[in-house]
Amino acid sequence: MLSAVVSSLHLLALAIGLPAVFVRGRALKGRLDADGLRRLLAADNVWGIAALLWIVTGLLRAFGGLEKGTEFYLRSPLFWTKLALFLAILLLEIRPMVTFIRWRVQLGRGGVVDTSVAPRLYTLNHIELALVVVMVFVASMMARGFGFSPR
Repeated sequence: MLSAVVSSLHLLALAIGLPAVFVRGRALKGRLDADGLRRLLAADNVWGIAALLWIVTGLLRAFGGLEKGTEFYLRSPLFWTKLALFLAILLLEIRPMVTFIRWRVQLGRGGVVDTSVAPRLYTLNHIELALVVVMVFVASMMARGFGFSPR
């Protein structure tokens, strides 16, 4: 039962995260007035929550004895591909994350934020979006045993 719940939460993280990162990108492309910034930061919050849920449930599935077993994952080249994609997303996310934290602090102090980096953040955002989609395909192939290296 726990395995099914964790697996469902893992998929739910995708259902939450993919639209959130898409909406974040749309907000970055739009007007970044007070309402635009509010939409952007709200979508970023949801993206962060989804990422946290994804990480926790992914670790539980791979290393918590809930799924196919740790050995299955560690011997699967597709698992390592999925981890590489995840790491790329994480590295790409550093700049938006730091920028949005700074913007939140600045707004919290009643200041005005410099949104001139929004076009670059938009590009990073859509690269992340594409990598998430690729990661879903890799995960689906991995779950079906493709690329598995038996002993």
